[in-house]
Amino acid sequence: MFSPEVYINRRNSLKQKISNGLLFLPGNLEASFNYPANTYHFRQDSTFLYFFGLNQPDLAAVIDVDSGKDYLFGNDVDMDDIIWMGPQPSMKDRGAKVGLENTAPLAKLSEILLGAINKGQKIHILPTYRGDTVIQIANLLNINHNKVADLVSDELIKAVVLLREIKDEYEIAEIEKAVGVAYEMHTTAMKMAMPGTIEQEIAGKIEGISMSGGGPVSFPIILSVHGETLHNHHHNNVLEIGQMMVTDSGSETLMGYASDITRTVPVGGKFNKRQKEIYEIVLKANTEVIENCKPGVLYRDMHFLAAKTIVAGLKKLGLMKGNIDDAVAQGAHALFMPHGLGHQMGLDVHDMEGLGEDNVGYDDEIKRSNQFGLAFLRLGKKLKKGFVITDEPGIYFIPALIDLWKSENKFTEFINYDKLESYKDFGGIRIEDDLLITDTGCRVLGKPIPKTIAEIENTMGQ
Repeated sequence: MFSPEVYINRRNSLKQKISNGLLFLPGNLEASFNYPANTYHFRQDSTFLYFFGLNQPDLAAVIDVDSGKDYLFGNDVDMDDIIWMGPQPSMKDRGAKVGLENTAPLAKLSEILLGAINKGQKIHILPTYRGDTVIQIANLLNINHNKVADLVSDELIKAVVLLREIKDEYEIAEIEKAVGVAYEMHTTAMKMAMPGTIEQEIAGKIEGISMSGGGPVSFPIILSVHGETLHNHHHNNVLEIGQMMVTDSGSETLMGYASDITRTVPVGGKFNKRQKEIYEIVLKANTEVIENCKPGVLYRDMHFLAAKTIVAGLKKLGLMKGNIDDAVAQGAHALFMPHGLGHQMGLDVHDMEGLGEDNVGYDDEIKRSNQFGLAFLRLGKKLKKGFVITDEPGIYFIPALIDLWKSENKFTEFINYDKLESYKDFGGIRIEDDLLITDTGCRVLGKPIPKTIAEIENTMGQ
């Protein structure tokens, strides 16, 4: 945990951004795996972690903007709990760790909430993403669960996003810890990517590295020789020479901060000519973005920069043709990169997206497009100092999408479908780094993970 002052300052900053009312921030509850006593690994709600720092189930918090008081609700353990869990801090001690004096049992929570409503105070909540949270809120307020969404506060959403999207020095240090673990995960995966290996052996090994490093993976591992499937969680393929293996994975620290890295490597450790050609295009797109990211730049423009770099490279190979700017403007490049360039990252690997992607990645100045491919760009607004973002361009040869567009004669002025036929067995390539936006530019977070062709071949040959 950070010092109590960090959490006090965060809560005070939040109160300054809300006009009036009571902010209700429930923590997460335990979730059963296959019977009540066998639960999933507990993960606290990220906004609760940000303002209250406590990673235990069955907690809730209230911030009274009108009185300026903060409250923490939870129950002290009894002897049965101690037998199974050992001695636990009291609620008073938990509160002290995050600078809170006002603690109370959970049974008091409904009384506080209903009392506020009776006094005419507005109750602000954030969007819910778990059914048990909806039921909890409904029960506490004596309302139908269908009415819970009516309490979601745009004012609170905007205030939380403004605070959480700027990472301070403590958060950046945590994210770099997570990238450090990801370094070990990815270099291990590279060395294991040899013919005859089953993908699951590699996925299991690197998930264990994350756990050994302090926390679970920050999202289910994507690892496949069929990288043309963007989020491929199938791990039963046997690696063969001629294939490329995409590994998109990251770790989470004990405090909940994430890393998110992707590397693509040739099975056996040596790129062939065709692999090198496509890989170098993706790498150039990745590094062009790093060179051009800075405060005030629209990340949508960085997406377009990556897309134009990809079109230019594919045009040299004869897979695309025509005017590069027109191809990107019309969305022809999305045949090869049908996803957005990146997203914010922090306590959530897709930071704050539980509050709504458009609330996090867009604003009054920049709205989400409905164009295929561009519509999947999670972050389009201007970058600010303190943002942590992912930079993850890719090129994918998706047979079903190629066949569909070809049958529709789509973008024939930009796409050479005849030559493309010979690439339908290629798979995909994605390269992803985590970037911190600085005063004048950006920097790649953490220990550099092998990325150039020479670096990858050298690592795989060790």
